[in-house]
Amino acid sequence: MAKRYIILDTETTGTGDTDRVIQLGYIVLGEKEVEVQNEFFSSDIPISFGAMEVHGITPSMIEGKPTCTDSSSYKRLQELNIDSNYMIIHNAPFDLGMLEKEGFNTQMKVIDTLRVAKHILPDEDAHRLQYFRYKMELYKEEQAEADALGIVVKAHDAIGDVLVLKLLLSRLKDEVASQFPGENPVEKMVDLTNTPIMVKSFRFGKHKGKTLEEVASEDAGYLRWMLSSMENLDEDMRYSITTVLGN
Repeated sequence: MAKRYIILDTETTGTGDTDRVIQLGYIVLGEKEVEVQNEFFSSDIPISFGAMEVHGITPSMIEGKPTCTDSSSYKRLQELNIDSNYMIIHNAPFDLGMLEKEGFNTQMKVIDTLRVAKHILPDEDAHRLQYFRYKMELYKEEQAEADALGIVVKAHDAIGDVLVLKLLLSRLKDEVASQFPGENPVEKMVDLTNTPIMVKSFRFGKHKGKTLEEVASEDAGYLRWMLSSMENLDEDMRYSITTVLGN
């Protein structure tokens, strides 16, 4: 069966444990065909004002819409959910975690462009999608890409982020091919997604600017405190601290 690449973004009522998906946007790239899905959903969970500030989706925009699991876009995503296909998301754990609440557990190979970017572009000031949109001047290509795919981009639309993500994916693929010659860049991105990132230095706190090795020799107790006391410690930082401490 031909491989398909599903480039996806969700919008949600918020980021908490009880929050739910209220928009699903994705592009399906096949060998010859392109498919676009973009749909709003109703939810029993009210949209938080913080979420509205981010995505601009208001209660009236989802009133009367189907729930996520009753929607045609969700059902189509379930049809695509086979292990020969690829799911591409920026910050995949968040979107996949939200989709899990709707009963979706991916069988696809996952490429998290956030993690890939952190691996291959470690010195960037940030790795957010909008940062790369401007840094790489992807915004200059968006309209032509939308026209080529037959997509109308509106304000506050998940499909707009998917378009940017498609452009970013192409840039990352080229960079991976350059850094890992002789390897299949798509499979390498899957591999990088599943590979822990070694954080080199602190970007926050009292040791900002110092390398982890420096802090391990000067203030190892602080690193041990981070491991034991910071419940929300980033998984890559946890891995990196454990590595430099030799635990």
